Amino acid sequence: MVGTADTPWTASYAEGVPDDIELPEGSLADLIQSSISEFPDNVALEFFGRETTYAELGDQIARAAEGLRRLGVRKGDPVALILPNCPQHVVAFYAILRLGAIVIEHNPLYTPRELRHQFEDHGAKVVIAWDKLVGELQSFPKDIAVDRIVSIDLTRAMPLRLRALLRLPITRARRQRADLTVKVAGTTPWEALLENEPVAASVPGPTAADIALIQYTSGTTGHPKGATLTHLNLGVNAAQARAWVPTIPRGTASVHAVLPLFHAYGLTLCLTFAMSMGARLVLFPRFDPDLVLPVIKKRPPTFLPAVPPIYERLTAAAKAKGVSLRGIQIAISGAMPLSQAVITPWEELTGGYLVEGYGLSETSPVLMANPVADNRRQGTVGLPLPGTEVRVVDPDDPTKDVAPGERGELVVRGPQVMSGYWKKPDETADVFVGDPKDGGWFRTGDIVTIDAEGFVTIVDRIKELVITGGFNVAPSEVEEHLRAFPGVADAAVVGLPSARNGEEVVAVVVAEPGQTVDAEALRAFARERLTPYKVPRQVFTADELPKSLIGKVLRKKVRDGLIESGAEASE
Repeated sequence: MVGTADTPWTASYAEGVPDDIELPEGSLADLIQSSISEFPDNVALEFFGRETTYAELGDQIARAAEGLRRLGVRKGDPVALILPNCPQHVVAFYAILRLGAIVIEHNPLYTPRELRHQFEDHGAKVVIAWDKLVGELQSFPKDIAVDRIVSIDLTRAMPLRLRALLRLPITRARRQRADLTVKVAGTTPWEALLENEPVAASVPGPTAADIALIQYTSGTTGHPKGATLTHLNLGVNAAQARAWVPTIPRGTASVHAVLPLFHAYGLTLCLTFAMSMGARLVLFPRFDPDLVLPVIKKRPPTFLPAVPPIYERLTAAAKAKGVSLRGIQIAISGAMPLSQAVITPWEELTGGYLVEGYGLSETSPVLMANPVADNRRQGTVGLPLPGTEVRVVDPDDPTKDVAPGERGELVVRGPQVMSGYWKKPDETADVFVGDPKDGGWFRTGDIVTIDAEGFVTIVDRIKELVITGGFNVAPSEVEEHLRAFPGVADAAVVGLPSARNGEEVVAVVVAEPGQTVDAEALRAFARERLTPYKVPRQVFTADELPKSLIGKVLRKKVRDGLIESGAEASE
């Protein structure tokens, strides 16, 4: 391939990857129907060994859609999902979309307060929820009270033998199958939705331009922002992912959903990409090597999206148990830096590729990835996907590009980029250069460099930069050196308010088991490797660092925790 002056990265694409992408004309309802029609007898879902074919999945989606319609769900209505990974999650997602309603994904581990913040924002009146969470929903205050709750018992999707192992009596399980009136008080049981006839073809569905999903980002602070993603945004991102892996034919793949489906990363690569591939989607309610390895031993995934800690744990567990990982062809890593120390053992065990990618909730989420080829480049997040445009600009004046190879803020434009935040025009205007409906550029908030071949390296996030004495300090750069110190298992670098310097660079470190960390020795180690203003003035220790569900260190929580504990700049 030969890249152009505007898109030099296409010259670095793997063989078979197109320079651009054809926009899908239909909706996500059409996307799933295509796989149902082409691969009716293929296994679509696997859950603890229980299989659902694409024909069966299509029937359940159509019946659940009719059930939701009879509960009053109409086109454009927001419908909340609060579920772990399970077959019902997949069915509910597509049933909502079939009606042209809007899916709103929620983390089932959120506190009631966190959930309330998001419900206050989106105002959904119908919720499909794990039955263990119904009490929290029913305790909502009147101003955000929901009208209908559909409750889901996860064990109903498991094989009968497994229910017995979970100490659910067989006689009770049989009675529940026969009597669908057994339910959580005040709710509609999920099984009752599936008793309906399939939704009629005359019931209007969505168009590509309709909103399909509200994906919340930074929503636990009391000021949630919901990225509004259309059927086109999500559908084209699935198409971009398919184009990136031309070696996997449709109807042949197996994908393991070890990432949560409610997270943007897991949603696209499992709920939309995998389903558009006619793949077998193996669902895990949580990541546990003891759950995943037996499935890999039986049938390895063709494609495994995950994060570095998951690859590390699987590698270690496979070696310890003598389980082969051969057959895992492609693994895509995101959310945090991927080191060579993780890549090398993984690729030795699998014989496949492990490459890093990058995206945000606002971009459906995938923007770029390393080529699945020998020219992949560790330490970078790869190349913009087909149809994606990128620029590097001055953060203080995003209308001006920086010189080639220089650091600047990454701005992007493409069919996978959201049109804005749900009911927040001011916040939307803040993150776009120009009108998003007229070719505006989305400001990622990430500081990057792009080399001559188009490979992008993330330097840091603007909002997490520590500004001390007028100098910008990238936390990830300092953390990388601190983690190299003997005895340090993990580190987080943040800024404490300082009357003298604006902020003071401090670090919180976690020691390896059985080890202690000498703060002064660590600072001396850092001084040998970093310019003085980047060296932490103080080093604090902790048993663990706060992390997101997918393992990313939450620096804001680290900083807030220090301030709440009374930590102050040393001045």
